[in-house]
Amino acid sequence: MTETPASKRRLLLVGNPDPVHVGAHLANAAARSGYSVHLVDVRRAYEAPGWRRRVNWWLRGRRPSRLRAFSREVVDKCWESRPGWMLATGLAPIEANALEALGALGIQRVMYLTDDPWNLSHRAEWFMEALPLYDLVFSPRRANLSDLERLGCRVVRYLPFAYAPEVHYPDPPATPDEARAFSSDIVFAGGADADRVPYIQALLGAGFKVALYGGYWERFQATRPHSRGHTDPASLRKAIGGAKVALCLVRRANRDGLAMRTFEVPAIGACMLVEDTEEHREIFGPPDRAVAYFRSLDELVQRMSQLLDDPAERGRLASEAHRLIVDGGHTYRDRLRCMLESAPETASTGAGAL
Repeated sequence: MTETPASKRRLLLVGNPDPVHVGAHLANAAARSGYSVHLVDVRRAYEAPGWRRRVNWWLRGRRPSRLRAFSREVVDKCWESRPGWMLATGLAPIEANALEALGALGIQRVMYLTDDPWNLSHRAEWFMEALPLYDLVFSPRRANLSDLERLGCRVVRYLPFAYAPEVHYPDPPATPDEARAFSSDIVFAGGADADRVPYIQALLGAGFKVALYGGYWERFQATRPHSRGHTDPASLRKAIGGAKVALCLVRRANRDGLAMRTFEVPAIGACMLVEDTEEHREIFGPPDRAVAYFRSLDELVQRMSQLLDDPAERGRLASEAHRLIVDGGHTYRDRLRCMLESAPETASTGAGAL
C-alpha cells in the first residue's frame, strides 16, 4: 500500500503547551491538520532553583538555566522522529549549535517570533546568535522585519497572530450568577504595562466599570480594585461576553501594531474599542465598519461614551468584527499552513521524506 503524503508529515514543535499560549494553539492546529506532532515544552529549559534562575537571567544575559541541555533534547527528539519541520515559537531556548545540527539532519527550521527580541526586557545575545540559523523567520510585527534582515536571517516574513476556534468562541454568561460575576462596561485582558495604565485610569476617571484580567494590575493604586487576576480560557470567554465593550491595546515595548486579542476577542464576540494602527485598519477596515478606533485618551473616553449609549451599534460592530475574523482565514491552522508550506522543496527532501 502506498504511503499517503499526510502520513509522512511530522512536526516537532518547541513551545509552551499551556492552553492560552501560541505553542498550544499551533499544536492543536497541527494535529487537526493531520500532522504527527511532538511538542517539546520550553518551560523545561528554565527549571532550576530560584537563585540559579535569577543569576542566569540577570547576570548571564537572560540565559535559561538549562539552555544547553534543552537544546540537546530538541536535537535528540528530532534525531528520533526525523520530522520535516522543527517549528519554534517565541524566544525559543535553542542554541545556535543545536540549530546547525538540525540543519545537518535536513530538517526545516522555522521560527514564529511572537516576541520582539530587541525589547530590552528580554534581549539575549545567545538568542540573537541563533536567529540567523533558522530557515524561515515569521513575525507578527512589521517593526521587526528589517531588523531581522540586517541580523542575517535568510527568509523573513510578516505573519499576524490568529485565534484558536476550540478556545475562542462565543460563550457569554448563562446564569444570573455568571452575569453578576462577569459584567462590566469595558474589559481588558493583558498585562499591566506602564504605558497601558493611563488608558485604564482615563476610563476609570470617566466613571466606567472596568474589569482587568492579566498580570500586575494590582501594582498600581488606581487599577488595583479592578484587577481580577489571571484567568482560564473559559472564564475569559465569560468576561468578554459579559462586557459591553472590549478594549484592545497593543504592546508598545514590543513595537506591536496588533495583539493576540486582536483576533481572539472578535472570535469570542464583543464590540471592540481598538487602538488605531495600520495593522488594525488592514484587518478591520475604516472607522466604524467593524470596530471603533481611538488615538488619544480623550478619544478613548469619547468613543466609549458613545458606544455605551448605543446598544444597537455595539451589537452591529460585534457581529461585523466576528464575521471578518471567523470568515477571514485567521485561525492558527491557517497560520500553520502558511509557515509549513512556505518552503515545500526543503520539507519534501532529506529527513522530512522519511
